[in-house]
Amino acid sequence: MDSEVIYDSPYATLWYHPESKIIHHKIYKFSKAEEFLTFINLASNTLAEKGAKKWLSDDQSVLLVEKEGDTLNTEKWSKKTIEAGWKYWAIVKPKHVISQINMEKMVKYYNSLGITAKFFTDVDEALHWLENF
Repeated sequence: MDSEVIYDSPYATLWYHPESKIIHHKIYKFSKAEEFLTFINLASNTLAEKGAKKWLSDDQSVLLVEKEGDTLNTEKWSKKTIEAGWKYWAIVKPKHVISQINMEKMVKYYNSLGITAKFFTDVDEALHWLENF
């Protein structure tokens, strides 16, 4: 499958798969909040510009700990991204248990907003699932 690199840094890479219209990111390590917000907003803008509805999050290396103020940023970002057309979310589960628990909470929240989400342990399986929508 062909893909376009939209963003690449030591922190994360963002791709767009034009044939299947999938936004795909891989996070490599923790970043400062400003860099994360820049990255995630770029991904959201790319989804809107390309008319995509599907998102693959390769979060195996994520150490996600919710901080004060994250809820407001998450609500703003999710509203913008859902309005742009986001419908399906495949998540390659983090290896860290705390991150898994936090990610499961996030998925429940996004399910309540109408996002169909599913966890995977393999990137190829996640891509295949999204390609079927």
